Amino acid sequence: MAGCSSTGGKRAEEERNAAVSGGAAVDTPRWKIAMVSHSGEGDTFWDIVQSGAKQAAAKDNIDFHYSHDKEAGRQAQLVKAAVDNEVDGLIVSLAKPEAMKGALKKAAKAGIPVVTVNSGQDKSEEYGALAHIGQDEVLAGEAVGRELNERGRKKAVCLLHEQGNVGHEERCRGLRNTFDGKVRNLHADGTNMPAVESSLEAELQSDRKIDTVVTLGAPFAPTAVKAAEGAGSKAETVTFDLNDQAAQGLKDGSIGFAMDQQPYMQGYEAVDLLWLERYNANMLGGGKPVLTGPQILTKKDASTLQKYTKRGTR
Repeated sequence: MAGCSSTGGKRAEEERNAAVSGGAAVDTPRWKIAMVSHSGEGDTFWDIVQSGAKQAAAKDNIDFHYSHDKEAGRQAQLVKAAVDNEVDGLIVSLAKPEAMKGALKKAAKAGIPVVTVNSGQDKSEEYGALAHIGQDEVLAGEAVGRELNERGRKKAVCLLHEQGNVGHEERCRGLRNTFDGKVRNLHADGTNMPAVESSLEAELQSDRKIDTVVTLGAPFAPTAVKAAEGAGSKAETVTFDLNDQAAQGLKDGSIGFAMDQQPYMQGYEAVDLLWLERYNANMLGGGKPVLTGPQILTKKDASTLQKYTKRGTR
C-alpha cells in the first residue's frame, strides 16, 4: 500500500509540475477552447476562474482563449466570434441567458461542444450545453439565510451590484426563502465603487435596525465594511465568494463569513470536461449541474485559505 501511495503521489506531483512549467501531461492534439464570461473589468472572481482554466489547459495541451464583456449583447458577439474562429470547445457564463440563446444555437449548429459555468444553470441544458458547473444560487442564498438565523440576525440588506444578473437575483431570493428576519434588496452600480459605498451608507443611516449587509461578490465586501463605518452602523458584512481581501476580512473579523463557490474549480473543471469530451466522449452531471458550492467559510478557515488567495487560486 505504501508503494502504491508513493507512486501515485509522485506521478501526480510530476503532472502538476509539468503543467505549472508549461509542459502538457497528455499527448492529445492541441485543441482550442474559448471561455467567454459576463465579467466586467477588474473582477477578481473571474481572475480566479481563469487561473483554474489556464492550469487545466496547460495540463491538457489546450490552446486557451479568454474574453469577456459585462454587456450581454457584446458577450453574445464574442461567443459568435469564437464559433466563427472554429474553436474545439466553448465555456460560457449565462448571467443574462436570453441574450445568449442565439449565440449558443450557432455553436450547436457548428457542432461545437459547450459547457456553461457560474450562471444560468436553469437554461444550460435547454440552450444545448453538455454540462453546467457552478453553485445552485438559490440553494446558496438559502444557506446564507440559515446561517444568519443561527447568528440571531433580524434585518438584512442584499446588495445587488449588477442589474439583470439572474444569479444575483436568485441569491437574494434564496436568502429570503430561509431567513426568519426581513430582507431588503438594494441595487447599485457595481462599476462605480464610490457610488456603491455612498448608496449603502445612506441605507444604513436611514435604517438603524439593519444588522447585516450581504454582498454578492467579494470585491464589494470591504466597501460594505467602510460604508457601515461611515454610517456609524454596527451591521456586519457577510459575502458571497472569496478573494484575498475577503480572506483578510474573515481573519480580522470585519467580515462575518463568506459563501464560497470555488471559482478556480469552475474554470479548471470546465476545461477538463471539454478535453475529456473530445478525448473520450465523457461528460459529468448526466444533464444535472455539477456543483462547486456553496461552502461557508469563517474566521477559523482564514489562515489556511490565505496562502491560496494570495496566489489567486481561491
